[in-house]
Order: sequence, then C-alpha cells, then structure tokens
Amino acid sequence: MTCKKPIIENGDRTRLPRASPRLEINCGASQLTNSGRYAAVMVSAEVGSPYSHDPGAAELAILPTWRDTIADSLPQDLQPPTWHYQEPGQRIRASLRAWAQAAKRPLVLLIDEIDSLQDETLISFLRQLRDGYRGRPKNFPLSIGLIGLRDVRDYKVASGGSERLNTSSLFNIKVSSITLRNFNALEVGELYQQHTEDTGQLFATEAIETAFELTQGQPWLVNALAKEVVEEMVKDRSIAITQEHILKAKEILILRQDTHLDSLAERLREPRTKAIIEPILAGLTLGDTPSDDRQYLIDLGLLRRDPAAGLTIANPIYREVIPRVLVQGTQDSLPYISPSWLISNGEIDTDVLLQAFIAFWRQHGEPLLGSAAYHEIAAHIVLMAFLHRVVNGGGTLEREYAIGRDRMDLCLRYGNLTLGIELKVWHPKKGDPLEDGLEQLDSYLARLGVNFGWLIIFDQRSKAPSIEERLKTQITTTKNGRSITVVRA
Repeated sequence: MTCKKPIIENGDRTRLPRASPRLEINCGASQLTNSGRYAAVMVSAEVGSPYSHDPGAAELAILPTWRDTIADSLPQDLQPPTWHYQEPGQRIRASLRAWAQAAKRPLVLLIDEIDSLQDETLISFLRQLRDGYRGRPKNFPLSIGLIGLRDVRDYKVASGGSERLNTSSLFNIKVSSITLRNFNALEVGELYQQHTEDTGQLFATEAIETAFELTQGQPWLVNALAKEVVEEMVKDRSIAITQEHILKAKEILILRQDTHLDSLAERLREPRTKAIIEPILAGLTLGDTPSDDRQYLIDLGLLRRDPAAGLTIANPIYREVIPRVLVQGTQDSLPYISPSWLISNGEIDTDVLLQAFIAFWRQHGEPLLGSAAYHEIAAHIVLMAFLHRVVNGGGTLEREYAIGRDRMDLCLRYGNLTLGIELKVWHPKKGDPLEDGLEQLDSYLARLGVNFGWLIIFDQRSKAPSIEERLKTQITTTKNGRSITVVRA
C-alpha cells in the first residue's frame, strides 16, 4: 500500500489521535511487532535525497541509516544479518532479501519520505522493490508501505510501470492508496478538547471554528495550528486560546513554510500541476486537462471539488501559500524600492503609493515578467511582489481567485487602510474588460466595506501600445458611487 498522507488507526472512533501522524505510524509498526506475528519497522529514505542522480551513493547513505533504525526498534532476534553490499543498483533489494531469508517472522517495512528521492535514484529504488516482490514472503518483505504525498500511480510510472492501477505488473499494487480524510468541524473540536482534558487549557468556540474554516479539516494543518499556539504562543495553560491566536498561528505557518507546506510548494513546479493551478489563479476555465491530473491534485489534498464552484483550492491556508510561493522568485529579483508612500504617522498615502507603482512598472515591470514561474499570470505575480514589499511585515495582502471568475482580487490592509484592488487581463481577440472590471470591483469593495479601490488592467494583446503609451490612470465612479482608479498597465 502507499499512504499519500500518513494513516492514523483509531479504534475508538469518538477519540481522535493525540500524536503526530508519523508517530502514529511508528506506533502501528510497534504494535505489529508486539503481536508476535511480524517484524515491522518504519524507516526513512530522506538521507538519499542529495543523490538524485547517483543511486549507488544513495543506497550507501540509506542502508546504514536503516540498520540503525532497525537496531533501535526491533529486538535482537529480529535484527538483520550483516549486509554485504552488492553492485550499485542492487543493494536495497539484496539487503532486504538477506534480511527476509534470515528473519523468524514475515517483514513489514514502512518507508517514510519516499517523495524525497528523485530522478535515477527513485527509479532504481522502485525497480529494486518491484524486482524483489516476487520473492515475498520468504525472500523479501511481506509488505512494504511507501509513505509520502504522491499517488501510487506516480511511483509505478517512475519505476517503469503503467499509469493504470489495474494492469499486471511485478509492482502491481493489491490495495489502493489510503488517504487520511479531512476532519469535520465536530472532530476538530473533539481533538482540541483532548488538549483541554489533559491540561485544562480552553479553546474558545470562535478559535475552533476559525481553525476549521482555515484548514477545512486538513489533519496536518489542524494539528500544526494548535501545536504552534499551545507550544509556542500560549504556554500558560490558564490562558484560553482565542480566535486571534489561531489567526496569528496561521500567518506563522505560512511564512515559515514547514515541511508539509514546503512539499506542496514543490508540487507547484510540476508541469501538470501548473497546467491546472495557473488558470485557477488567473480566473480562467481549465480547458482540456487530463482527468488523471485533476484527480492527482485532489488526491494530494491541494484541490477539492466544490459542488457550487467546481475545482477550488482545498482550504484558505493553501490559497495563501500558493501565490506566496510563486511570488518568491520575483520578489527576490526586485530592486530596492524606497517606501515613499509612508507618511509621518506610519500610514500609507495611496496617491503616493499609486505613483510609486506606476514608476516601478514603467522601469521594471516588463523585464521582471520573465522571472515569474507561471507566465500566464506573470503580471499578477510581479504586482504581488511589489505589494509584498509595501506591506513588509506591517500589513497583509489577501487574495481571492477561482475558476471562471476572469480576475484576481487583492486586499491590501495596512494600519487604517483597506485597499481593494482588482486585476484584469485584456486578452488577445477580446474586448476591453473595463466595464466588467468596474462592476466586479464595485461588488468586491462592497464586501470589503470601502468606497474606493484600484482596477488594474494588464494589456496582453499582441498589438498593444508600448508601455509608455498605455501606462496611464483615470478616475471613474461606479453605478453605486464608489471611486475607482483605473490603471492601464
């Protein structure tokens, strides 16, 4: 079996796991060993990750680490014999074969961090497992679990197998991938209540509701938010956890990009991920994308199907992580920008900010487009990179986007300022999006509760005027009396 997210076994369905998923899996291996029927252990492939193009070096890094883990986890009579390393590309298979032949019980091997292996090393590793499969259980482990974020079909493809799960192969998977489902709102409350029962520290109802809203029950995020709050932010158990604590923890997780969020960031670089995420960010329709690719992102937990809105980003935290990750490269490429928009009381002068953006775009906008990872929304990424410099730890930049909306909405909050910004693209062979943009921005500003905003139209027509000719602003008023500054960029 392959666990795309670690499995948590839970005998009492009214109780949710207290420990981390990795610890739960390790405990599960111990339970299998303690049953007297198997020798089970969880090991990691992560030490092989620096050797993506050198399978032999990866094997020599992985196998000694496995021996240490096995020595720490299993009794002496279940230890493997001395491993005599074979030729490169055979050492994993040969070592596991020797252990299975000497073992008094069938072996169960859970291999964590399988995603860390790439390229030739991943292919070699998986082909050795596939080759050893036919010798089980006397000459190879009875069962091997691959624990990571990827779907089992991806490991099969990497090892030379078919994309389809039902084709015959020596690496055929008898059981489909197992995914830890998201918690529902009630279960999030039950999980946090366990902390209250253990320590007496309360979670306010609003804190629990906010945690569920931000995570949509994604197990790692539910645990990570609470862990950040109770272990780092509010160590005094007499202080109740509030909604504000959860919101602050969310920002910390996003900025820090812990391992889980960093793994999702890696997925954004994959071509099939880009083909789906890019139009979602741009507000376009998906077009002809393979159903397997869409399901892949759902299996990863990056997307979910909303009955009312089609494919959408799985939760608000991921909605923030995705554009922030994409902006990083461009943000690192920005020149120094003097914060001329800050006035003496620390607030932002929006007129000065607008002129600073126009000057920035005139000089640096088009050259920076090539630094954007997603070319179809390169202009959006450059603008967001500029605005991140503006907030620079003193404010926030919120984003709204979805399939088919044909726009991205931004909200810059800094001190007393709430600035609503709508981004539109003038596509080739399409009409001027001004009227639609004004109507859409009017609705967005109404939800924000403000009466002014910016509409920025990026002209991507092949025969668009030069940037010097088209870069201009005008002020107009919506039907509902809101003041809009239109920027042609």
